[in-house]
Amino acid sequence: MQFDPKGNAPADLSHAGSVVDQAIAYMMEQRIGTLSAASALLGGALGLLSRSMSDEAIVQVLNNAIASVKAGELRADGEGQG
Repeated sequence: MQFDPKGNAPADLSHAGSVVDQAIAYMMEQRIGTLSAASALLGGALGLLSRSMSDEAIVQVLNNAIASVKAGELRADGEGQG
């Protein structure tokens, strides 16, 4: 992610998130399976990251994502914590 000198997220992050939300909604309308849609989005995201980040930086992003999952941060109800 591109941060400004103060560490803030870029101004277009909200717009990018909205576009992804629309793509997800479209895939669900097309009855694309959740796992297929998520796998395609993850693969696309990793491909995009590989254009601008080192492999080690991508691994750190993935490790941060794993830590968030393990901490239950992706579930509002805390369900599924391992």
